[in-house]
Amino acid sequence: MNERSPRLLKIRPDIPSSKIRAQMSSGEYFQNAVLRPVIKFQNNLLLEVFQNYIRKHKNAFYNLSFEKRLDYIENAIHKDIKFRNSLKGMIIGQFTVEEYGEYIKDSSALNKRMMGMVIERLKDQVQYFEAEEFVLG
Repeated sequence: MNERSPRLLKIRPDIPSSKIRAQMSSGEYFQNAVLRPVIKFQNNLLLEVFQNYIRKHKNAFYNLSFEKRLDYIENAIHKDIKFRNSLKGMIIGQFTVEEYGEYIKDSSALNKRMMGMVIERLKDQVQYFEAEEFVLG
């Protein structure tokens, strides 16, 4: 018997503010029911992965103004296809088989939602990366 799906669902955080309504589009439902909890669950990993991305790119991030750092986050995810695919894999790997079946029905639109959410989460926590700057300096 496959216990993967129930175990994945059990470890995901509950997000009370993430509303599920009958009149939602399927994309909005998937975003609130699946993507939000998975991305929140993967938050620490996403932070560390982006921290590593900064290091691999010669710490240029730390020479930027606050606004430019926000742009850097967005550009890294939009323009670096390998990096974006790696982030998608970290999130998709936490889907149940059933959720993956739903995801592939409209993966293009869901990928846009997913990456938009990851960008906003990293931007909202940009101060996390400032701690590393002091270690390097």
